[in-house]
Amino acid sequence: MSEQQRSALTPEGRGDHLARLRATTAENPLDVLVVGGGVNGAGAAFDAATRGLSVGLVESHDWASGTSSRSSKLMHGGLRYLQMLDFKLVAEALRERDLLLEHTAPHLVKPIKFVFPFFKKVIDRGFIGSGVMLYDAMQSLGRKRAVPFHRHLLHDKMLEVFPALDGDKAVGALEYYDAQMDDARFVMMLVRSAAQLDASVANYTTVVDYLHEGERVVGARVRDEESGEEFDVRARHVILAGGVWTQEQQELAGADGGLEVLASKGIHVTVARDRIPAVPDTGIITQTEKSVLFIIPWDEYWVIGTTDTPWTQDPRDVGATSDDIDYVLEHANAVLKDHLTREDVIGVYSGLRPLLQPVKKGSDTGSTKVSREHTVMQVEPGLSAIAGGKYTTYRVMAEDVVDFAIKDTEPGRPSLTRSVPVIGAQGYQALVRDKAAIGRRIGADEIRMDRLLFRYGSLLTDLLALIDEDPSLATPLEHAPRYLRAEVVYAARAEGARHLADVLERRTRLDYETRDRGVAAADEVAALLAPELGWDEAAARAEVDAYRGYIEARLAGEATASDAEAASRVAAAAEVPARG
Repeated sequence: MSEQQRSALTPEGRGDHLARLRATTAENPLDVLVVGGGVNGAGAAFDAATRGLSVGLVESHDWASGTSSRSSKLMHGGLRYLQMLDFKLVAEALRERDLLLEHTAPHLVKPIKFVFPFFKKVIDRGFIGSGVMLYDAMQSLGRKRAVPFHRHLLHDKMLEVFPALDGDKAVGALEYYDAQMDDARFVMMLVRSAAQLDASVANYTTVVDYLHEGERVVGARVRDEESGEEFDVRARHVILAGGVWTQEQQELAGADGGLEVLASKGIHVTVARDRIPAVPDTGIITQTEKSVLFIIPWDEYWVIGTTDTPWTQDPRDVGATSDDIDYVLEHANAVLKDHLTREDVIGVYSGLRPLLQPVKKGSDTGSTKVSREHTVMQVEPGLSAIAGGKYTTYRVMAEDVVDFAIKDTEPGRPSLTRSVPVIGAQGYQALVRDKAAIGRRIGADEIRMDRLLFRYGSLLTDLLALIDEDPSLATPLEHAPRYLRAEVVYAARAEGARHLADVLERRTRLDYETRDRGVAAADEVAALLAPELGWDEAAARAEVDAYRGYIEARLAGEATASDAEAASRVAAAAEVPARG
C-alpha cells in the first residue's frame, strides 16, 4: 500500500484501523496512544509517527469537532499578547507561522493583511505602532521574512485600503500581515499525515476507561460509537489532549491531580462580503474592553469575532446567545461606517478555548487574564496531559508532549515535524502553476481553483481522478454552489466523514456559510454520501432529520439571553443520529 493510500481515511480503512488498535496486547502495545482528535491530539499523533513510533489516535466524535473547528481561523503570532508582555509565546508563534507558510503547510496557510485603525492620532500611533514594530522585528530575527513589513496609513490611504471604516472616527491606521487557515481541514490533514506514516486513527471512538497495572496507565478501554463494541488498546504511553475535557478525562483515569483548565467561550458571526467593502484579502483588528475584535475576509463572506467569556455549562452544549451576537455586532459597528444588523448575519458558530487555570479554584479571576502558554504534565505514571497554548503553536506543543512522554524509554527519537510537511504540501506549487489548465479541464474559474487548491493542496489530484471517473461530480451542489459534488464523495472516501454533519460542518462549512445553515443542501449531500457509507433510505433520512433538528436547536439557542438557556437548547438535539 502506498503512503497516499494509507493516508486516505476510507470507510473500509476505518475498520482496519480499529482492528489494529484492537490487536494490541500487553506484550505488543502501541508506543503511544493519543486521546483527543483536535489540533493538539492530531499534532501529537503526527509528531510521534514521524519518529517511527507505533501510534494510535482516538476521538469520541469527529476530527476537530470541538474547539479546533471553531476558531478565528488565524495562524498568527498573537499581537495582543505583546500587551501582556508574553514575548516568548509571541516569538514562538511567529516562528511557527512562518514555518507553516514557507515549508510545512503552504497549501493550508496563507498570508492575510490587517488594518489596525487609530482613534487617537498621537497616542494610538505611538502605542500601537511601537507594538507592531516589535511584532515585525521579532519576525526578522535570524530568518527570512515570510510576510511583508508593516506600514503606517494616513487617513485617506486608510480609507482607500478599507473604505468601510468610519472615517469620522478613525484618524489613520497601521497595516500589517499575519496568516489564516481553515481550522477543521487543517486538523483532518494532520490526522491523514499521521495515518500516512502508519498511525492507527479512529474517529467516533470514545475512551470509557483507562487501563492500569498498579499505579501505571497502560492503555485505554474504548468504545466504537458505530457498533457499540468495547475493547482494550494497550500502549506504553498515553497522551491526553482533551482540551476543555481534560479534567473530565483525568477524573476518568482516577488521577488525584492534574491540569486545571478554564473554558472560555468565543463566538463568531459571518456576513456577506459585499456588506463591508475593502481591498481583497484585507481585514480589520481593533481592541475591545475585553480582548480584540477581528473582521476577517474569508471566501465570499466575513468572519467577525470574538467574545471571551467564562463557560460553566457542559462543554458539549456550547452555544451562542442573542447577547453574544449583539456584542460582536456592536463592536464591529464601532469601527464601520455602515452599521451591520441582525439581518446581515448569515451564520454563527461558537467554541470553547481551553485555557490553563493558574490560580486556585474559587478565585474570581476572569478568563481573559489566563495565560495561553501550554503546560505538559504527568497526570499518572504512563499518562501525560497537555493543555493551554494557541492554535499556531500546535507543532511545538506536540513536540513537547511527545518528548515528555517518551523521555525515559525513547530518548534518541527526535521530532521531525519541523522538516516533514503536512500531507498535500509536496507538489502543491506545481498545481498552482497549472491551475488555469486544470480549471479549463473541469470547467472551474480562477476563484474556484484557488478555493480548491487551498482546501486540498496536491491532493487535488485525487479529486480530479474522481471527476475523470464520473464527470457529473464536477457539478456544483445545487444549494451550496461553492462546493463540487466530488468534494462530498471525497469527504467520505478519503477524509474520514462518517455522518452528514461531518460534511456540512467540517469538510465544508455550510453551517455558517449559508443562511439556512446547510439545511437546504442536506438532502443532496446525504444522497451522495449514502452509497459511500452504506446508508439505506431510512439511515439517510435519519441523518438529515438529525442535522435539521440540531440546527433548529442552535438557532433557538441564539435567541436566548443566557448561557444556561443556550446550552439547554443545544443539548436537546444531537448532531448525529443515535446509534441504532
